[in-house]
Amino acid sequence: MLARNHVANISAMYHFFVALATYLALSMSCSAHANNPPINDNQPTSQASNRSAQINDIELKQFLQHSLREQQITLDKYDAEVWLESMLSRMQRYKIERDEAMSILRAVYQEAKLSDIEPDLVLAVIAIESSFDRFAISPVGAQGLMQVMPFWKKEIGRNSDNLTDIAVNIRYGCKILQFYLQKSKGDLSEALARYNGSLGRTIYSEKVLVAWQRRWQSGRLSIH
Repeated sequence: MLARNHVANISAMYHFFVALATYLALSMSCSAHANNPPINDNQPTSQASNRSAQINDIELKQFLQHSLREQQITLDKYDAEVWLESMLSRMQRYKIERDEAMSILRAVYQEAKLSDIEPDLVLAVIAIESSFDRFAISPVGAQGLMQVMPFWKKEIGRNSDNLTDIAVNIRYGCKILQFYLQKSKGDLSEALARYNGSLGRTIYSEKVLVAWQRRWQSGRLSIH
C-alpha cells in the first residue's frame, strides 16, 4: 500500500512539473512576441525617412551645388505683370498681406522660369506644402514655403542661407523639383512624388495636380 502511494505521489509530482514547465514556456513566448512584434513587409516607408533620404542622393547634391548659383534671365515684363495680377487674386484666400504675396509671386515667377517649370505649378506645390506660410516647419524638419530640408545648406556649403527667406526657399524648392523632373524624364506625377518623399504612392501628386488644375493653372478660373 505504501509503495502504491509512493508511486502515485511521484506521478502527481511529475504531472505538476510538466504543467509548470509548459506554463512558463508559454509565458516566455508571449512576452517575447509582445516585445518583438512581427515586421509587416508591406508597410510603406514613412515620408520622414524618405524625404530625409534625399541626403544620400549624390546626384541631387551635385545638381544643387551647381544650380543654386545666382542666375539671370530676361523676362517679358508685360506677361509677368499679367500673371502676377491673375495669381494675386487667387492667393486672397490665404490672407497674406499684399506686399508679401507679391514678393512670393515674383520669386516664384523668376525661379520657376529659371528652372523650366510652370510658375503656377510651383504655386500649387507651395499651397499643398505650406499653405503659403514661409515660417512653416514640418514634423520632419522641412522648412519654409516649399518645405526644404535644412541639411542641404551644410551639404552644399551654403550654411548662411535662410530658408525662411522667400526667394531663397523658392530657389531651393524649384531646383529640387527641376532635378526630379529631369530624373523622371518629364513624368510630373513621379517627380512630385520624389519631391515629397513618397515615390510609389500617388496621394501627394494627386493633391498637387488637382490644386494646380482647379485653382492655379493659367487660363483657368479661380475657384473660391
